[in-house]
Amino acid sequence: MANVMAVKALANIVKTSLGPQGLDKMMVDEIGDVTVTNDGATILKQMEVEHPAAKVLVQLSQLQDKEVGDGTTSVVILAAELLTKAYELIRNKVHPSNIISGYKKAMRESIKFIEKNLTVKTEDLGEVGLQNVAKTSMSSKLIGPEHDLFAKMCVQAVQQVKLGTGKIPIKNINITMAHGKSTLDSSFFDGYVLRMSRVSQQMPIRVDKPVIACLDFNLNKFRLAMGVQVLVNNPKNLEEIRKREMDILKERLDLIISAGVNVIVTTLAIDDCASKYMVTRGIMGLRRVDKHELRRIAKSTGATIVKTLANNDGTESFDISLAGHAEAIYEKNLGDIDYIFLESPANTKNKVCSLVLRGANEYMLDEVDRSIHDALCALKRTVESGSVVAGGGCVESSLSVYLDKFSNEKGGKDQIPIFEFAEALLVIPKQLSNNAAQDATELVAKLNCIHNLAQDNTADSKFQIYNYSGLDLKGGKIRNNLEAGVLEPAISKIKSLKFATEAAITILRIDDMIRIAPEKEEIPHRH
Repeated sequence: MANVMAVKALANIVKTSLGPQGLDKMMVDEIGDVTVTNDGATILKQMEVEHPAAKVLVQLSQLQDKEVGDGTTSVVILAAELLTKAYELIRNKVHPSNIISGYKKAMRESIKFIEKNLTVKTEDLGEVGLQNVAKTSMSSKLIGPEHDLFAKMCVQAVQQVKLGTGKIPIKNINITMAHGKSTLDSSFFDGYVLRMSRVSQQMPIRVDKPVIACLDFNLNKFRLAMGVQVLVNNPKNLEEIRKREMDILKERLDLIISAGVNVIVTTLAIDDCASKYMVTRGIMGLRRVDKHELRRIAKSTGATIVKTLANNDGTESFDISLAGHAEAIYEKNLGDIDYIFLESPANTKNKVCSLVLRGANEYMLDEVDRSIHDALCALKRTVESGSVVAGGGCVESSLSVYLDKFSNEKGGKDQIPIFEFAEALLVIPKQLSNNAAQDATELVAKLNCIHNLAQDNTADSKFQIYNYSGLDLKGGKIRNNLEAGVLEPAISKIKSLKFATEAAITILRIDDMIRIAPEKEEIPHRH
């Protein structure tokens, strides 16, 4: 009972943020930092949850976020509803083992039904279909009203980084946030954007067709290693040592620059001496670049990260084949901060791109970033799996009708748990209607009636379009959500069902909680 109550309490917190009309949550931590979001995974991650059963739900939402990237709120609500239904059955003397068996069977049948009857291939929908997937993901977020702009940006980014194998590495899409202007001024950039400026303002602002060296070592005055002592008898030699230290740095820079390099990017320092020398040679320098950013730049430009110039024979050299190439690199001011823009070369195999997000303040930009991440993950899953389903409670209602009939045909011990599983699925369309201030009872009844009609007339093709019927929350009516463009990745629904059922089963298996006494440390006695 305590487990179910804890899970229900957690689900009640996030359920009002489900759907396009869902509300946001404001979370304030102990030092006063504010986060405003309606992303289920973010809400649960930042909450301080102590109950062990409730922690299972937090882990569930994080798993959904990691695997799919979207649908984190609905998976928590569904898991809580499955547990509530199971608890009612236990009170009516149904054994948990029978409930678990019925839930597993219902989950398997649901996945088969989705794959066979409700999925639509993405090839049939084209680019507009992909934009609709992104719009559906964004509809419940802060950027919902501007989803046309952001959906196009996300689809463009996903198609840009798509590999020949069909995989989409989301890490190759760099999201940069810049304060100021409106969210509508956000833009797509074919290349990489770094939040930094040149080492010296006297360096060139723009370099066309740059040859880029990616370094992972310091470019500062040479110093002997720790523990090495030099005894100087003549004070004049001290100045010679200082001069030689600077000459070693200049020789290293000469090796790199004489090979044809005109842009140097390093993860460590470039000191004033090196900076001054680079200015006289007309070289652009960038320092203290994050290692993961340097790796992406190297990958897209075809450069190799150089950790040392030393050769096996004790000499130093730099091979031009280690350098990368790009269309252009330039510095540009966004708001009050300088950014470096690196345009990708046209023939690169490892494409990277950037989304430059603009917004009024930090809270706004953080929420836009989370929304864009969810949309990109939804697009990744859609393109890689190649199938979508209609949203707006369509899948849940259709499955509920199907499992209701399946439980009547099945009979036996699993009949009641399968029927309760079917009832639990309706929590999604009900909650969507409630959050939109619509009559949930009437809308869900109509939706079930239409899906019942579609499944009773499977032979008649004119009834098959009813399989894609879902809720229109603005108009408060039922419509064909496939035609309306309310689409979700099929894999998202399948994983949600799997994860929610497994989480419910995990908690159902627990019949008692035992707190382990802390170990007592023995105090050593003196003899």
